Amino acid sequence: MNPLSPLPAPQIVPINPEAPEWQLNRELTWLAFNRRVLHEAQDSRVPLLERVFFLAVVGSNLDEFFMKRIGGLKQQVGAGVKERSVDGRLPQEQIDACHLVVQDLLREQEELEVELKRFLARRRIRIVPYADLNLAEKSLAERYFLEQVYPLLTPQGMDPAHPFPFISNLSINLLVGVRYPNSEHSYMNRIKAPVSEDMPRFLGFGESGHFIALEDLIGNNLEMLFPAMVVESCEVFRVTRNAVTEPNQEQANDLLQVIESALRERKFAEIVRLEVGWGMEESHRGMLAAELGVDDERDVFAVDGIVGKRDLAEIARLDRPELHYPPHKPLDNPALQGDDPNIFHLIRKQGSILLQHPYESFDATVERCLREASVDPKVRAIKMTLYRTAGKSRVIEYLIDAARNGKQVAVVLELKARFDEQANIRWAGFLEEAGIHVTYGVVGLKTHCKVIFVVRKDSDGLRRYAHIGTGNYHAGTARMYCDLGLLTCDPDIGADLTELFNYLTTGYTPMRRYRKLLPSPRLLKKALLRKIEREIRGHSQDNPGLIQLKANALEEREIVAALYRASQAGVHVDLIIRDTCRLRPGIAGLSDNIRVVSLVGRFLEHSRLFYFRNQGDEEYYIGSADLMQRNLESRVEVCVPVESPKLRKQLRQLLNLQLTNKRNAWEMQADGDYVQRVGKGRTSAVCIHRKFIELAEKRLAAADRSMIRKKTRKKSVKG
Repeated sequence: MNPLSPLPAPQIVPINPEAPEWQLNRELTWLAFNRRVLHEAQDSRVPLLERVFFLAVVGSNLDEFFMKRIGGLKQQVGAGVKERSVDGRLPQEQIDACHLVVQDLLREQEELEVELKRFLARRRIRIVPYADLNLAEKSLAERYFLEQVYPLLTPQGMDPAHPFPFISNLSINLLVGVRYPNSEHSYMNRIKAPVSEDMPRFLGFGESGHFIALEDLIGNNLEMLFPAMVVESCEVFRVTRNAVTEPNQEQANDLLQVIESALRERKFAEIVRLEVGWGMEESHRGMLAAELGVDDERDVFAVDGIVGKRDLAEIARLDRPELHYPPHKPLDNPALQGDDPNIFHLIRKQGSILLQHPYESFDATVERCLREASVDPKVRAIKMTLYRTAGKSRVIEYLIDAARNGKQVAVVLELKARFDEQANIRWAGFLEEAGIHVTYGVVGLKTHCKVIFVVRKDSDGLRRYAHIGTGNYHAGTARMYCDLGLLTCDPDIGADLTELFNYLTTGYTPMRRYRKLLPSPRLLKKALLRKIEREIRGHSQDNPGLIQLKANALEEREIVAALYRASQAGVHVDLIIRDTCRLRPGIAGLSDNIRVVSLVGRFLEHSRLFYFRNQGDEEYYIGSADLMQRNLESRVEVCVPVESPKLRKQLRQLLNLQLTNKRNAWEMQADGDYVQRVGKGRTSAVCIHRKFIELAEKRLAAADRSMIRKKTRKKSVKG
């Protein structure tokens, strides 16, 4: 049975596109996305360690789902909210429906874990119980325990003198029952497994390929912690805490302090999920539920196998090339090749340059732009927005270098980037110490746009250069996420960015005149709705309308309704939506002209691309905004037009390939279910991301051949 909601009976009367029965539930569609991710882990065509990685990703995604989405719904239940979702569900009804789906996902994860362990064992990678180690391995393990683990452990008793301890979010914990030899009275204790960057969850000893879990190592050396005691039980548990602790920014005098306070609150936030090992005694489970304040029936999840499957990413990272995807080294962008070493000269020569990550190098494009700007004597100012960046960020280094070299540097740093708040607070301190002007955006809004803005004194006067992208300025994710970016010196875009940064750094006068950019929250939603309506008005049999939108999520109610109206008018609508999609395609009289495709594969689809046929006067936009209420109404986003015919051709190729792909594409059905496309022949089995790697290689090879021909002609002319 599909939990999203049953498909209503065919309608004879005109259909209201905003009626609840035509809206899918946001939370359930996001869980449906994780089914598709899990399918990659189940797919035998995927290399073995990559399958393990996808299993870990589903675990990590579910952790975040409980922290953010279930946490938010529980807050609504606690506050007595009776407002229904767009699909007609109360908050508790949404939680209950989600829990059913999660339980089903858990069963599939557990079955897959058993299967993958069996396949790993065949390749000499064995995750085994401590008892299966040989004598030499046990000797090594015991020594490791004594030297590296034992000093870090702090057993915590639970009795009238020792109240129930604080349990940190997502930590791996042992519930240990002990007694004196001549007594029947049991004492319960908690031990936290010290998993960290320095202490992996899975430990390998010897050359046999055996790995054991850290908690298993601890559990088999409890006599060190409880000498002269009898260990009666040792059971694993884990809690997930609510991450929805939004600060009251409007009433804050110091946003930095408010965010730091919110992080402290999150640490002690309500528990929204308790995971326990499958064999935990009912009395112990009930005790934990009572002490942690969760519902034993609704909020406790018994896990067969590894508790906290996100940590399987450690196994997935093992250096076994034959069990991974073929290595991909991001390539140089062809437009940035040439004899001129100055990137700004190349941008000026090209007009605009389209970047495709991870196929093209982040270092040789985006980081190069900042690196050269930081030392270029003609650069006067650098302005930038930062939402997320890497732990060891060259972006930060280049900004600091620029300030030290006398450039005016201003950074709009988003402190409320979920789960990156602490890192961004740290970066704010580094930047301010270097003399950089740091602001935190506009009160009440998150700054989510991805913009680098460089002002340079060229030979003919000041010129403004920019990078506008769909992805974060993060070198790590730039190798894993599919994103687009535009390097440009278009004067209108430069003028627009001047206005944007004046707004971001002051927070005043949001109603500014923009020539080409479509920013949110003021303009983007209105512009998209106008463009959809324009496509409806211009549609005819001889000149059919066409809308193609690519985003991570489609949730905004007015956009959904407008797309339904477009379909009813005969406009063809293609939607490439990675995860959440509230719209139902293929419903007669409502959405029979709409197709929804989701792509799941080697890289995470993250780019946003909007296309409108506009009666032949085509429009392409790329940007940071998803089609969600939060992006369009409560975040600062930027979408930029791509106007070069050459670059539009590249975007057209991208859309066509993704819409016709047979290997990684899932097509949504009218009831909200997804069906994976099945192709015939060798070409249909080619991963979409492999195809884009090949295209990037061909573009670079063609550019190299062209450069050789030019050099040959120059030599012949001189000769």
